[in-house]
Amino acid sequence: MTKVSTTIWPSRPVLVTGGTGLVGYSLVKKLVESGADVVCLVRDWIPESELIHGGLLKRVRVVRGDVRDQDLLERILGEFEIVTVFHLAAQTIVGIANRNPVSTFDTNIRGTWALLEACRRSPLVSQIIVASSDKAYGDHEVLPYNESAPLQGRHPYDVSKSCADLISTTYAASYNLPVVITRCGNFFGPGDLNWNRLVPGTIRSLLRGERPVLRSDGTYIRDYFYVVDGALAYMKLAEELVERPSLSGEAFNFSNERQITVIEFVRLIANVLGTSTEPIIENSASNEIVHQYLSAQKARTMLGWQPVFSLEAAIAETVEWYRSYMSNREDLA
Repeated sequence: MTKVSTTIWPSRPVLVTGGTGLVGYSLVKKLVESGADVVCLVRDWIPESELIHGGLLKRVRVVRGDVRDQDLLERILGEFEIVTVFHLAAQTIVGIANRNPVSTFDTNIRGTWALLEACRRSPLVSQIIVASSDKAYGDHEVLPYNESAPLQGRHPYDVSKSCADLISTTYAASYNLPVVITRCGNFFGPGDLNWNRLVPGTIRSLLRGERPVLRSDGTYIRDYFYVVDGALAYMKLAEELVERPSLSGEAFNFSNERQITVIEFVRLIANVLGTSTEPIIENSASNEIVHQYLSAQKARTMLGWQPVFSLEAAIAETVEWYRSYMSNREDLA
């Protein structure tokens, strides 16, 4: 099992961008539990996000602002004497990227170089973990993806992640910035309130006794990854980077290494809920990669990493979180 060492975290000044997001909340929670002194950069105030709604906000420091604002980032790094940075802020919805490519490019690409340039100017920042994505690889005939595969995104969201990923590599190679890149599969877990995403949308529909709706034809293959395992992997990388600065510039895939179609995943969720309700197949998805599958061999070999949760256990925990959340929300029940 992957365990989080507490030796480096107590009172460590840490910046997390994207703390109100799906993975951001789980990461902030684990950092706080480990004693870190966490600063969150928050652009949009989302009262229903777990960072705010769950009460964690009282245990972190919050700066309101945009990840594209380099001057603000430099002020945060300097005034809070940040040592470790986790860059998670991004526009992550594929459908939004298809409709609004420029805003997605601006946030995901410009936001990355603005943060890295601010880090380059900081004398204290010693570890930077940049969250890329399996989408950065784009379409490949040979799977699973390993870290040496070309980054060849073609559609808006995929390209934004390919570019941000390459920019991160540039800052490591050209400026010796201590950057390590993560590439994970499709995250799911508690706290995701983007109801148009597969997991929260499916669970909400099934809890209401409705048929979930699939935008694709159900045959797309994905590599689903639990947010808590993602948070632990990010922290593991930061810990390793403290001991092994030579990891700078490396990229690591994190995955359950399990291929599963969208419709199979929906049926796993339905099984946990004790229903056999079949989804409605819209088959309206566009500009999406059909088959994705990651190899995590490098992380297992170089970091001694492995996921803590099985896919089934992660789905069960996620379902219970949404069941509790919706039972306390009349407008969602």
